[in-house]
Amino acid sequence: MSEPTRPAVSPSDAGPGPDTLPVDSVPAVLPLERRTVLRAAGVAGVAGAVGVGLAACGSSGSNNTATGGNSSAPAPASSAPAATSAAASPSASASAAGGGSGTSLGATSQVPVGGGMIFADKKVVVTQPTAGTFKGFSSTCTHMGCQVSQISGGLIHCPCHGSEYSIVDGSVKGGPAPMPLPPENVTVQGGQIFLAG
Repeated sequence: MSEPTRPAVSPSDAGPGPDTLPVDSVPAVLPLERRTVLRAAGVAGVAGAVGVGLAACGSSGSNNTATGGNSSAPAPASSAPAATSAAASPSASASAAGGGSGTSLGATSQVPVGGGMIFADKKVVVTQPTAGTFKGFSSTCTHMGCQVSQISGGLIHCPCHGSEYSIVDGSVKGGPAPMPLPPENVTVQGGQIFLAG
């Protein structure tokens, strides 16, 4: 038994175009609930945002970056609390006498005056707002947890959503970050910077 043939759709019924389709070849359209459409759009949007977020939070090349001041050479990225030179900081003075405590981050000469260095592997940023004064902060943005990527113009920059922090005290200077970068305990001894811990 053969199926009955439906009449062809005329050009006036099918809309503009030279071709006509038999009615039985036109796919059936099922009614979709609004919530189903919105849910699918939301899932697609989240998947796209996650992909973009991962790309923005990823790094390429070196894990350490020194930026700001008069230098643009790569340097380690990390987050470290505020610290000053050995002469100005009791903990730095104690470290100098004791042979250095904590994890060595690098030489003070790697951190430009008016800039800083990101120690990505330690998730610490060390800045030198003025000659001989070293500050340490977490390199994790307080907005969405991305890692900061650059220091310039006296600011620590997050690439994900544009948050900016002061190299002096880690305070929020721009963008959506809700809180300052947390301080990290860094000390200086014999021209070396140490992350206490």
